[in-house]
Amino acid sequence: MPVPVVLAGRAVRLEPLAMRHAEGLARAGAQDRAAYAFTPVPDGLEAAHDYIGRALTDQVAGRALPFALVTPADGRVVGSTRFLELDYWRGPVVWPPATGVPYGDPLTAVPDAAEIGNTWITGSARGTGANAEAKLLMLRHAFETWGVRRVTLRADARNTRSRAAIERLGATCEGVRRAHSRGLDGVVRDTAFYSVLHEEWPAVRSIIELRLSATARPPASFPHPHRTHGDAAGRLLLT
Repeated sequence: MPVPVVLAGRAVRLEPLAMRHAEGLARAGAQDRAAYAFTPVPDGLEAAHDYIGRALTDQVAGRALPFALVTPADGRVVGSTRFLELDYWRGPVVWPPATGVPYGDPLTAVPDAAEIGNTWITGSARGTGANAEAKLLMLRHAFETWGVRRVTLRADARNTRSRAAIERLGATCEGVRRAHSRGLDGVVRDTAFYSVLHEEWPAVRSIIELRLSATARPPASFPHPHRTHGDAAGRLLLT
């Protein structure tokens, strides 16, 4: 299983998810509950403990690598994300393939493909660049540290906000799998699949970095309107 790691950026830090994040997750999940119609987000402290417990069980089994999203300035938890669907393609070819099983020592294994998912961010952190930077940090770790061949992202086809965010990263839409699974609301959902390949990563990295530089840039200064004393009509002029 991949070794847990801290991924640090300007707007967000990804820390290995742990029980110490439970109170912060509960506070973050309490904001804007209506925005979480398609994504499981813990509601309350007990639910946060259960959420973390399940994530850590998947981590121990080698199925996921979960993170807490934390603001570097004040250590506030603002959401969560994870690597999942880790797959390994090294070693002898066997049929049928044993997905998710590394060849050799599992404690030193790195995946050849992975998915980024189970991502949510609290309302007050949206628009800060934290979500895009989290994706940049994870994609960079996957492609430049692990050396994966592909990263998958997916979303409930009804989740237009999530799909737009994935598309802004530069990921390629592979299509929509109809009646793919049951959604969080119990409805059988269609799922939109996206991917970034190893050879596409440099271009995608440039797209995300450009977006983040625009987010970090201070707002432009515009002249303040005022009325001239000699304007009888009281027209609004700019200086």
